Amino acid sequence: MTIQTTLLILGASGDLTSRLLLPALGQLLTLEPNRRVHLRGAGIDDWDDAKWTETVRRSFATTDASAAFDAIAETTYVKADITQPAELQKLVSDVEGRLALYFAVPPAIAAAACDALRQVDLPEGTILALEKPFGTDRAGAHALNATVRELVPENQIFRVDHFLGRSTTLNLLGARFANRVFEPVWSAQHIESVVIRFDEALGLEGRARYYDNAGAMVDMIQSHLLQVLAFVAMEPPATLHEVDLRDATSAVLRATHVWNDNAVRSSRRARYTAGSVNGRELPSYADEPGVDPTRGTETLAETTFEVRTSRWKGVPFTLRSGKAISGEAHEIVMTFRPVRHLPDGFSGQEPGSVLRFTLGPDRMALELNVNGGDDPFELERTMLQAELGEGALKAYGEVLSGILDGDATLAVRGDAAEQCWRILEPIIDAWRRGDVPLEEYAAGTDGPAGWPALP
Repeated sequence: MTIQTTLLILGASGDLTSRLLLPALGQLLTLEPNRRVHLRGAGIDDWDDAKWTETVRRSFATTDASAAFDAIAETTYVKADITQPAELQKLVSDVEGRLALYFAVPPAIAAAACDALRQVDLPEGTILALEKPFGTDRAGAHALNATVRELVPENQIFRVDHFLGRSTTLNLLGARFANRVFEPVWSAQHIESVVIRFDEALGLEGRARYYDNAGAMVDMIQSHLLQVLAFVAMEPPATLHEVDLRDATSAVLRATHVWNDNAVRSSRRARYTAGSVNGRELPSYADEPGVDPTRGTETLAETTFEVRTSRWKGVPFTLRSGKAISGEAHEIVMTFRPVRHLPDGFSGQEPGSVLRFTLGPDRMALELNVNGGDDPFELERTMLQAELGEGALKAYGEVLSGILDGDATLAVRGDAAEQCWRILEPIIDAWRRGDVPLEEYAAGTDGPAGWPALP
């Protein structure tokens, strides 16, 4: 039986709602028209129902979901300060079916709103969905966990990481666990290194208010890329259901540490100067509107970790994310060790095979050594590729589907959120002390000269 859900978006007049949440909701309702969703919005801006409804309609149109608009056309908007218990109480009263509260607001506002909810009578079964970053450090994440767990059970808390809604992340599990050619060799015995990289051509794009306080490491590595690492390195779960899958990924994060326990040698940071990316001129990051140059915010971060388990000990996991980079790279790269013995008679190089998962467009590629076409004794490199497809839903569509179904499988569990901060603490401390220099790279390059090249 389809459950009626009231989706109440807090921060409904913000960019996240119109750019990501509403288009994804429209796509979801187009593909699954039998869902029963009552959409409501609340925000600090002085909007009325008409302006909100038009925002919803335009957002649905961006994903060819106009036909789904009729299903939520009676949506309403309320101007409210969500840090005030009395105003929150009015918002959550008299809802239809199960209530899902989506906090599309900055982390500090979300934390204040959750604290205010302690004085509110929430309907039974209420779901809380909070955007990353979850807290601003390990202590803050722990305190926020304590607050939200007073409100609802853990399986009704959705700490949103839209990377876990990406089809490629899930396709990784299929490739590993459903193929004997990969499953037995997924370990330090056969794999030499792992790189998880998300480099993008985009610059700041008007996000100074958030990004200048976060930087590349908190924005991408602390949340998204460490979660991807956990999917890559986890032990085989009994099932892909909520408890088993999240137990497996959390175990990986507990075992993850800075490489050699040396935060200085195992991390790098830089920010872009003026340059051209794909024919588009970008100013220096320090000159972008809203940026405080003295804050020393990095736009490129690279860190190396070790997963200290019997499966992975000794394998470097390098996580990197940067802005204004030439040649965008959104990928997971697994380099296998070279063969132990190559019979005499072959010529040419025989580097280890490389398995590469690309995120958008979603594909898998395997680089192999094969006999040459002209000289069968000379080894050449070849590549086998498979298009994986992007899935029926956008990443946020997968997120909303889980929220509306009450299925927290692809949400971040509370202990995992705290572990991500714990993993990065030594690096954050080293950067604050100035032990790791803030280098520079011109926009449109691959990063600072002298940084080692990644596979």
